[in-house]
Amino acid sequence: MTKSRKGCVVIGLLGSQLDAGQGPGRWEKWRPTLSVCQHDELLVDRFEILLQEKHTALAETVKEDIATVSPETEVRLHCLDFDDPWDFEEVYGALHDFSRSVSFDPDHEDYLVHITTGSHVAQISLFLLTESRHFPARLLQTSPPPRQRKPVPGEYRIIDLDLSQYDRIASRFELKLRDDLSFLKSGIETRSRRFNELIEKIERVAVRSRAPILLMGPTGAGKSQLARRLFELKKAHGQVEGGFVEVNCATLRGDAAMSALFGHKKGAFTGALHDRKGLLCTADRGILLLDEIGELGPDEQAMLLRALEEKSFLPVGSDREVQSDFQLIAGTNRDLAREVERGKFREDLLARINLWTFRLPPLRERPEDLEPNLDYELDLFTRDTGTRVTMSREARQLFLRFAASPEAAWRANFRDFNAAVTRMGTLAQGGRISKSVVEEEIERLRTLWQRMADRDTGSLLERVLGRDRAAALDRFDSVQLADVLQVCRLSATLSQAGRLLFSQSRSRRKKVNDADRLRKYLSRFDLAWQAVQKGCREFPDDN
Repeated sequence: MTKSRKGCVVIGLLGSQLDAGQGPGRWEKWRPTLSVCQHDELLVDRFEILLQEKHTALAETVKEDIATVSPETEVRLHCLDFDDPWDFEEVYGALHDFSRSVSFDPDHEDYLVHITTGSHVAQISLFLLTESRHFPARLLQTSPPPRQRKPVPGEYRIIDLDLSQYDRIASRFELKLRDDLSFLKSGIETRSRRFNELIEKIERVAVRSRAPILLMGPTGAGKSQLARRLFELKKAHGQVEGGFVEVNCATLRGDAAMSALFGHKKGAFTGALHDRKGLLCTADRGILLLDEIGELGPDEQAMLLRALEEKSFLPVGSDREVQSDFQLIAGTNRDLAREVERGKFREDLLARINLWTFRLPPLRERPEDLEPNLDYELDLFTRDTGTRVTMSREARQLFLRFAASPEAAWRANFRDFNAAVTRMGTLAQGGRISKSVVEEEIERLRTLWQRMADRDTGSLLERVLGRDRAAALDRFDSVQLADVLQVCRLSATLSQAGRLLFSQSRSRRKKVNDADRLRKYLSRFDLAWQAVQKGCREFPDDN
């Protein structure tokens, strides 16, 4: 049994200019709506012609001419309610209403949307409604014949928006996105889901916005490196023309800070022998990274706010404004909201730079990424020294096990991590890091972090308890509580901290509830786990 052919239905706008024509001469010109029905291989069963009411006479002429060339085609005329063919809201609304009024029968009819006629606004609207499947159709594009005396129908092309070529185009964009994300991560195949999601958000913002970006996180988390990568990514996308200017605000003090940032005029102060451009001007049409922005003084903060809002400022000693259109990336290891409460940071400046804020997590919150970062650091050591260094399997497992353990503080984050790999690579015999080299490095890190923890004991107690309560503790309680707080500082959960603190005695107990034991101990000092975590993780020591 032969399968019956589906009916072919064309939907298209009347071309008020292209479809026009009077008298016998109209057959000598190419008219796109008429040409649809002149192709022997394209059999049109019904033509739904859309038009404005003022073009009804032309539509009737076109209908008669279609009956001449294709008597089997039924023509239906539909007047749409819009006045201005270039008003997107009017045209799209009218076409959308028409699409909702039609009872489509795709099981028995094939639909083609003719997008050659009508204003560009109308053509775009038809495309969007077809892409969204308001019209369950393919697109039909017609074009005129070559210049010659004898008129012919011209050419046509049917475009299916579901064709696989569009999937291939989409996959190319997906590949470019993956390349951008890998670039921001320095090519490291990071495994932390939360970190990868963070980088994806940063990438979207970087290529779509020129608003300030605030990167928060502890020292050594990679804020400066990420900022430079963001600049290079924006440069590759053609979004910046200027350069990348970086300054650590902790190095700026007094008059030198104003001069370094905003420039000065000759003679503005003692020692100002020449005009100075200033870093904000140097960053014009580029990126300005102000690392440790929380270190800026109040005067510099006020000037920076004006420069961000008005793109202009006064150099020191000048009465003439200068212009600079830079994008700001700010980095900080401080809690700027708390600095505002303490009167150390301007609330209006924080509001201005807080539109896009991203917190880079410390290394110990990314245990999944320790191994790929170890491979990256080994490759980096090879590139820097010209000597290839590898690790024995036993040494690798030992180092990664320690690196992910609660006792690995990684206080300086990737700076500590890079330094550890550099030391091991340098001490490796024959370019291979052995277990003994790793053991030596682990002991060195333990000693380093213990000294730093001892130095911070007093400040840690004060942060969690407050100065008066910390001073009122007996020495016995101070030493014990300080050690407990250090363990809490390195633990992600109450249970994890309890397991580490009670690792010996727990094996002798019938019922093990380390979290409850730790909770009861902390309650002796009126401390809850949330308060301990907040106090232990305050900037700048941690994030």
